[in-house]
Amino acid sequence: MPLDFLAVRAPKRVHNLVMNLFIRFFTAATLLTPLGNLLAQDQAQTGLPRTTLTAGFHQLDVQVASTPVQQATGLMFRAEMPQHEGMLFLFPEPKQQCFWMKNTLIPLTAAFVADDGTVVNLEDMQPQTTQSHCSAKPVRFVLEVNQGWFAKKGLKAGMRLGGPPFKAGG
Repeated sequence: MPLDFLAVRAPKRVHNLVMNLFIRFFTAATLLTPLGNLLAQDQAQTGLPRTTLTAGFHQLDVQVASTPVQQATGLMFRAEMPQHEGMLFLFPEPKQQCFWMKNTLIPLTAAFVADDGTVVNLEDMQPQTTQSHCSAKPVRFVLEVNQGWFAKKGLKAGMRLGGPPFKAGG
């Protein structure tokens, strides 16, 4: 219902009071948007177990997301991630894995990785989209890093990652 109904049913003083409160509420909501972004940052998971992976001579410090809740949250709500870090998703069995970027604020590259550490395919993913990016064949591992990390290092599909998850028994 429009606010001008107050002009007919309420004295001008009440109308002005209501309009003043409305303007203050709108201003406060606008100013709180950055606060909402900060609160979303609090939802970002940063305390997962970590491991070190190698890609040729390069090292990555990665968090390991191994539970369904950890995997569903992934790297959502992060405003940034250091260039030498990433997140490794570890699934119980090989199957086609598909990822999207809803609520993910930074551009990422997903490396779909076979049990022996071989990168099956790489997919660049844009922030805050629901476009699916899938593995070319069944895999148990997906490594997310800042977009461009693999390209800057000259690393492509077919290369092999090293590290504890890729040893016998995963």
